[in-house]
Amino acid sequence: MAEIKLSLETEIGRIKLKNPVMVASGTFGYGEEFAELVDLKKLGAIVTKTITLKPREGNPPPRIVETPCGMLNAIGLENPGLEDFIKEKLSFLKKIGVPIIVSIGGDEIKEFVELARRLDKEKGISGLELNISCPNVSADRKPPPKASLAKGGKTENRKPQLIAKDEDATYELVKAVRQATNLSLITKLSPNVADIVAIGKAAVEGGSDALSLINTFSGMAIDIETRKPRLGNIIGGLSGPAIKPLALKAVWETAQQIDIPIIGMGGIMNWQDALEFIIAGASAVAIGTANFINPHSAVEIAQGIEDYLRKNRIKSIQELWRTVLRNFS
Repeated sequence: MAEIKLSLETEIGRIKLKNPVMVASGTFGYGEEFAELVDLKKLGAIVTKTITLKPREGNPPPRIVETPCGMLNAIGLENPGLEDFIKEKLSFLKKIGVPIIVSIGGDEIKEFVELARRLDKEKGISGLELNISCPNVSADRKPPPKASLAKGGKTENRKPQLIAKDEDATYELVKAVRQATNLSLITKLSPNVADIVAIGKAAVEGGSDALSLINTFSGMAIDIETRKPRLGNIIGGLSGPAIKPLALKAVWETAQQIDIPIIGMGGIMNWQDALEFIIAGASAVAIGTANFINPHSAVEIAQGIEDYLRKNRIKSIQELWRTVLRNFS
């Protein structure tokens, strides 16, 4: 039987990837940390650890807790800030030879806009991921205010604790950033919402080129001996295999209603997991928690996808989608 001509290429906005396997923000540092362990050129793309305008110390320790089939983290967006990133991190990233997507975060729209404006001037950056959904920053650890009976059970002037929890806030932020840069924009969505598709549509209307989903679920753990939270921030983000079915459902539902590329993530530990997300409608996948267990995970997953396509004589990721569409009708 003749060998088929196989392509793993995919596109995220205007970003062309040689294979659909990326590494997720916050799990791979700024690339250099893994350079002696992984052939970085074999990755589809690298998403950096989130950077903010000014340096951040992050949350108090403990910051990571192992859970059944997963982990809780409450790092709190610790990072050296924009200036240090440009001076100390970006030069290495430019040399790798794969698309570099910089994850950016902030407390206000103007911070995202300034980050986008500054990074737009730097060569070697393919896109920006808007981290509007980190569940372990201090602003999101407090419970929402109680409703006031004097106001008929409604809380006046109540603002969302995360931008990704509010459609209007998401739209306004993405729109503002879109006006500040020509880089491809990827909006990272939170699963801690009632309707993730509605938030995704708001991001698209604002000008997002693609969506990343999902970020971690809000969770916590308690030490019964000390009777205290096991995380210094009390609340953290749950990732790992435990969330995969929920993440997969979010990707599938979103792909049914939104016609832009989706980067699927959440509990992907091997190539079989990755293929589930691609079959559900993701144009690419991002590997997160698996990097802490096996630094070679992303490269091995890319190879596994290639072997699967070859074994099943499927020429491309796009053809794979076409072969499964009827299975979801």
